[in-house]
Amino acid sequence: MDKPKPFSMIREFHLADWFTLANAFCGVGALFAVMTFLKTGDIRHVWFACWLIPAALVFDVLDGRVARWRQQSSELGRELDSLADVISFGVAPAAIAYGCGMQGLWDRVVLVFFVVCGVSRLARYNITALKHSEGGDKVKFFEGTPIPTSLLLVVVLGIAAWQGSVGENLWFGALHLGFTLHPLVLMFAVSGSLMISRIRIPKL
Repeated sequence: MDKPKPFSMIREFHLADWFTLANAFCGVGALFAVMTFLKTGDIRHVWFACWLIPAALVFDVLDGRVARWRQQSSELGRELDSLADVISFGVAPAAIAYGCGMQGLWDRVVLVFFVVCGVSRLARYNITALKHSEGGDKVKFFEGTPIPTSLLLVVVLGIAAWQGSVGENLWFGALHLGFTLHPLVLMFAVSGSLMISRIRIPKL
């Protein structure tokens, strides 16, 4: 029986995959920053979390550019990219929203819906990528808005945090519909719905 080689999986990584892992690193860092804010109340941790999401987007763009430049792509890289995107552009924005004060039961339902839509959007993209590429190496269009568009939501939350509009001061206040709903959370419902829609967006 062959002995397993240490770090054998790491040896399968291409250069682009390391950029993908940097994307995931930023997403996880944002999660930890939000948890630190909830523990300490220091708003700077929310700002840090918000800044990590555009950093993740930079790495997300670079991994594709590097893969095409080196002509190295793989199924492993595609799966890594999707998993990293779920963290950085799905779970992390939802966690930032929760940290900013969207903590009512209806808020949580909407945030879970948003993350589930993001996961579904990426799964659909992976299984249809070959068909939509029309035999080429590049997908011609996105079906549904790409999950990195959640960066727009993070920008809104970052501005709110910068103005001190978090917690009880969250923009548009709160509604009590049996359980608490912050109207601002509805932007996550809209974003999630657009991700799982059939809207076709040309890929540049």
